This record gives sequence, C-alpha cells and structure tokens, in this order.
Amino acid sequence: MTGRIDVLVLGGAGVDTIIKVPELPLPYADSYMIDSGIRTRAGQTGDFVALGLTALGLDTHHLDLLGDDPEGDLVRALHREHGVALTALPQPAGTRRAVNLVGPDGRRLSLYDSSRAHPDDRFPEDTLRALAGAARHVHVTITQPCSHALPVLRETGVPLSTDLHDWDGENPYHEPFAYAADIVFLSAAALTDPERTMRRIAARGRAEAVVATDGARGAHLLVGGELTRTPAVAPPAPVVDSNGAGDAFAAAFLYGWLGGEPPGTCARYGAVAGAHACTVPASRAEAIGRDDLLERSAAAPR
Repeated sequence: MTGRIDVLVLGGAGVDTIIKVPELPLPYADSYMIDSGIRTRAGQTGDFVALGLTALGLDTHHLDLLGDDPEGDLVRALHREHGVALTALPQPAGTRRAVNLVGPDGRRLSLYDSSRAHPDDRFPEDTLRALAGAARHVHVTITQPCSHALPVLRETGVPLSTDLHDWDGENPYHEPFAYAADIVFLSAAALTDPERTMRRIAARGRAEAVVATDGARGAHLLVGGELTRTPAVAPPAPVVDSNGAGDAFAAAFLYGWLGGEPPGTCARYGAVAGAHACTVPASRAEAIGRDDLLERSAAAPR
C-alpha cells in the first residue's frame, strides 16, 4: 500500500433486486402486477457506506469477497463509477444478493440469499493487515468474513466502527462486533429498551460512542455515560425508500468524527444524511455531498 486511507470499509458488498409492493406486510396472492418495475442494482450496506464516505471527500477503500458473476460485475462497476477503491477477492459461492420489498411509505423487507456465503469465508490475513495498517479507521460490516477479521483488526490498533442494524439485543452473533468496535451504530427498531442495550454495549465493550437510530424519532447517542437525543431531520423531498438510510447516517457520523467534530454534531450530520437517503429511489445509488451536508446541518434542529 502507498499513501493513507481515511476509512477501510470491510465486507457488505452485494446486489439487491428492488420490488415496490402495494403494502407491507404483503397479503398472500397468487400473483401481483408490479407497475413500477423490478430493478436489480449493486449496493448493500458496505457499498453504501463506502459511497457515502467518498461523496463526503474521504479517501475510502472497500475490501470484500465477490463472485466472478454478473452480480459481481455490477458491484465492480458501481465502485468505478463513484471512484471508490475496491479490493475484490474471489468468492466461489458467488456475490451476495438480496430481494428488497419496498412499501408505499418507504419501509422495506429484505430477503437475503444465504447460499452466497460460507461460515469459513475469511479475508487473507496479509491483505487485511496491509489495508488496515494503511487506514485511519475501519468500518466493519457484520457479514460472516468480518467476524473472523475482528481479532486481526484489534491487533493492528486501528479504531473500528460497526453497524448492528436491527439487532434485538439478544442474538449472540452480533456481540463480538458490538464489543470490539469503538463506535457502534444500531437501529432501535427491534429493541424494547434502547438505553439498556446501548449501556450494555458500552459497559461490556470498548465503544466511545453508541448510536441507536430511531426513524422519525431521531437518534439516541451515548457518549461518556451521557445519553442524549438527536432530533430527526425533515427530508428535503418526499420519502420514497428507507433503504440505505442507516448506512448514510453512519457515513456522515464518521465524517464528522474523523474531522474532530463534537459527538452531537456528528449525530446531526448522520440525521441529515439519513433523511436525504430516504428521498433517493432504491434503484439509484446517490449519497449526499459535503456542501449539502454542511448547509442542511447548519439549519437542522438541535
């Protein structure tokens, strides 16, 4: 490696097929006519975080396993189009894919193809160490290869972040990620008591900041034992799809954090970027730029 990477994004590359449905949950029927079309495009959680960071001016590198297949070609093309460096290692099982059902209100139901992964999938240690050693920060997705990478990443001493998504606070798979990261993002959607889960993450792990996004209710931020709430930001256009909103939040929060901004400002950046993402159709990969982020954040509620 030459030079220095601002953020290494680990894992989470893949392809989604987007289907707009009349309602969620979708009542059983033999067939539905989908007049909005069915679209397949590159972009899962790691892709969206990498694109979001790059749009905000950070030097970003994405490392993952990809198949030699049409889905992998879509992911490679997405990174080329947006100027995101990508190290794609061979994945014999094929590139990860999912089907997203999107309701009229923008909510989604994701169906993941678990056949495109294997429990023993892992990144070569020399590649992982070289990229992590060149990075200021590593954002770790919760895909299977990343679980094997956590001990190596901790040895390098590079700060880590992760997104637990809709963790229920109980599933043991998420715990190594939650307790290894310095910044932990998660959704409050499946939590009966977000504060209790956030404080448990901080007490058992090493997190300096724990952020639980909570949709229209904003976000909960735990730093130094103090829990605060970040107000939601009104989207600048009609909400069409919530896909990628959490990834946009994480990217903008990290932009602020790596720039030395106070935690509250970082969370406000995240709220603005997440609101923007909800206005972008799922068929497109479009992240908020730095100028728009700063302008909208200056006018956002505190």
